[in-house]
Amino acid sequence: MDNHKSEHIVPYKLYLIVLSGLILLTLISVGVTYIELANLTVFTAILLASVKSILVLVFFMHLKFDNKLLQILVTAVFILITLVLLITFLDYNFR
Repeated sequence: MDNHKSEHIVPYKLYLIVLSGLILLTLISVGVTYIELANLTVFTAILLASVKSILVLVFFMHLKFDNKLLQILVTAVFILITLVLLITFLDYNFR
């Protein structure tokens, strides 16, 4: 905590913009449940949830200002989760 070289000051306006984006994405994800997308329903839900989690990680958890190694590790975890989900869905579709 004390090893930050410089303080990062984020204006409240940016937090409000991100919050409104999160609320908008939540409303979109609720609205998508009323639309019949067939095979794309689960993909759309996971995509919207991923975008929301990335916004929370970057802005509210201050990953944007954190160590580059930690940013790389979080990105690697997201890629790994994506690959596991992709392999799972491919296995499910081709049974």
